[in-house]
Amino acid sequence: MEDLTIRNLVLEKVPHAPPFRFIGHIVYLDEDKIEGNYFLDPEAEFYKGHFPGFPVTPGVILNEIMGQIGMVAFGIYLMMKDGETEFKNMHTLMTETNIKFKKQALPNQQVTVLAEKMIFRHGKLQCKVQLTDAGGGLICYGTMSGMLYIKKEIV
Repeated sequence: MEDLTIRNLVLEKVPHAPPFRFIGHIVYLDEDKIEGNYFLDPEAEFYKGHFPGFPVTPGVILNEIMGQIGMVAFGIYLMMKDGETEFKNMHTLMTETNIKFKKQALPNQQVTVLAEKMIFRHGKLQCKVQLTDAGGGLICYGTMSGMLYIKKEIV
C-alpha cells in the first residue's frame, strides 16, 4: 500500500474528533518514528481565556498534540503492522509523561511533532517526543507512554 494511503488510513482510525482533534497531517511514518503537524488556530476557544490580550497555547494542549500524534496515531500504525484490522472499540490511555518546556507556543502557526519509538509491546507504547514551532525552534520535549486497547466483541 502506498505511504500516503497508509497515513490517511491511520488518520481515519484516530478516535478523536473536533474540537478535540489535534492532528493536521501525518507527514512521515515508519516502524520507528512518526512526524505530524497541527495548526494552532487563533480562533480556538481556549485562547480566549489563556491569556486575554496575550494568547498562549496551554501546556495541556501541547501535551495532547504530542499524545495524539506521537502515541495514538503512531500506536494505531504499529498495531496495524502487527496485523490488527478492527479499531471500532478502541480505547486510549496516556499512562506517563515527562515533558520539559523550553518556550511558549503562540497561536497562528503550525507546530510539528516528532516521536521516536522506544518500546512497543502488547499495545503499550513509549516514545521520545518533541514539539517544534514553525521556525523549527524547540517548544518542548521528553517522553510519553500510553496504551491502546481494543475491546473485542464476543460473537
